[in-house]
Amino acid sequence: MKLLASLTSPYTRKVRIVLAEKRIDCDVELVDLSREDSAVAGFNPLGKIPTLVLDDGTALYDSRVIVEFLDNVSPIGRLIPEENRERVAVRRWEALADGLLDAALLVRQELARAKKEQSAAWVERQLGKLNRGLAQIAGELAERNWCHGDRYTLADIAVGSCLGWLEFRKPGGVDWRERHASLARYYDRLSERPAFADTAPR
Repeated sequence: MKLLASLTSPYTRKVRIVLAEKRIDCDVELVDLSREDSAVAGFNPLGKIPTLVLDDGTALYDSRVIVEFLDNVSPIGRLIPEENRERVAVRRWEALADGLLDAALLVRQELARAKKEQSAAWVERQLGKLNRGLAQIAGELAERNWCHGDRYTLADIAVGSCLGWLEFRKPGGVDWRERHASLARYYDRLSERPAFADTAPR
């Protein structure tokens, strides 16, 4: 398998962490999406990363689809529970973390435009989603060790990837560590795992 990726993409990081936790061998090809001849275009019509190219040439895209596939490839350390309510609970955490990233990326893209073309109202709307989402995660996580139940799951990988990227980019000046001390403790503990340490955005 081959993963078309970027070291700064939080969605790519989520997949790379799952690969590491599941001990799945996979080539990683770094791509530059700004180039017209990017390798991604030949596999993913949306031109997005991560894209996972399987041995038979089939391409999987959207990190949520990829991580579900990978969790079923290897029985090592299941990250998504099999029981329906448990599985949905974990995927809900993932959806929240990915939604925060979607809003944060929109903020970053808007602020990268020329000042006169920026919409302050649009930025504020996205920052509102981001701040509400962080408060939701902090409130539900509280002082627990893990997002769901008493063990490490895909929920923690998704939330950790989100927090790591927000700390790396600080879109709109959002500093979640200052606002949510419990999230800082949680993320610092996650960062001690080799899979997290080895995939930090750079």
